[in-house]
Amino acid sequence: MKIDINFAKKESSNYSIFIDNLPTIELDKKVAIITNPKVSGLHIKKLLNSLKAKEIYIVTVPDGEDYKNMESLNFILERLFDHKLDRKSALIAFGGGVIGDMTGFAAAIFQRGIEFIQIPTTLLSQVDASVGGKTGINNRFGKNLIGAFHQPSAVYIDIDFLKTLPKREFSAGVAEIIKMAVTFDKEFFEWLERADLKKDEDLKTAIRKSIETKAKVVAQDEKEKGIRAVLNYGHTFAHVIENITNYKTYLHGEAVAIGINMANLLAVKLNLLTEEEANRIEKLLKRYDLPTTFKIEDPNEFYEHFFLDKKSMDSKIKFILPKHIGGYEMRDDIDKDIVIELLKEFGK
Repeated sequence: MKIDINFAKKESSNYSIFIDNLPTIELDKKVAIITNPKVSGLHIKKLLNSLKAKEIYIVTVPDGEDYKNMESLNFILERLFDHKLDRKSALIAFGGGVIGDMTGFAAAIFQRGIEFIQIPTTLLSQVDASVGGKTGINNRFGKNLIGAFHQPSAVYIDIDFLKTLPKREFSAGVAEIIKMAVTFDKEFFEWLERADLKKDEDLKTAIRKSIETKAKVVAQDEKEKGIRAVLNYGHTFAHVIENITNYKTYLHGEAVAIGINMANLLAVKLNLLTEEEANRIEKLLKRYDLPTTFKIEDPNEFYEHFFLDKKSMDSKIKFILPKHIGGYEMRDDIDKDIVIELLKEFGK
């Protein structure tokens, strides 16, 4: 199956997302595969059997959010120079969201920009991180604060890679699927309530519907100046949680699940969401063993962290909130006292 992203504004080239068994990929150029030891050990032979190129190099960086930093980026760039890649060369991101973000950023800045391909191997990266061209690294101030928009030339999604995925990693990806259903597609959410994503056919359907949703949004708003910001539902809270726990306690999707629940309870306070709807969303998250609570020790400190988020502008915090199931509202005018009241509830 093929899903096309055709940009409304021709700032970037259109490209396709392929959902099927990994095909033969022929590239008449030098190629560097960027991966980590875990993915390489499990799947590199499959990729190499499918890849035809002039020269192929493998660059391995350590696994985990801890290594999504300037040191790892510089290591990747130096290996590209060591192997004498040039402006006609290409990179392949072969791993989860961390690998995809770093590879895309390296491709964006190596010799002012070269081609890269996404081959995501986690559910989270298949349904979300690999599509849309957001790239970047973290620093001590927050997540993805250094980066660029740089679209891949293609995305290849093969669910066979998910068969070796740990249970927590799988659930983390489900959080991103639920995120898109809640804000954009009520029927999809209701289908998720009935479906079992541990079954291949239901999983394929969920991946397809998630990618179709994201592709439609990204095509309208590549640089996140409008509707694309809705894809950050749950993330305003999640990024603070990740930052104050030093990216060690939660996987990204787990933090997003907590952030979704926080955003929902804020939406209930503002009469955008009913308690019954919030409970349905939380129930679906819990079905996949996702966390929905977090003990906030200092609500005021947590609040101040919001201002480090790149979505906050002019000293205003932008919250993406569900407007019932299937809709959304973007708000940057919520009174601080209401938000602090919510944060205090999570401190009990």
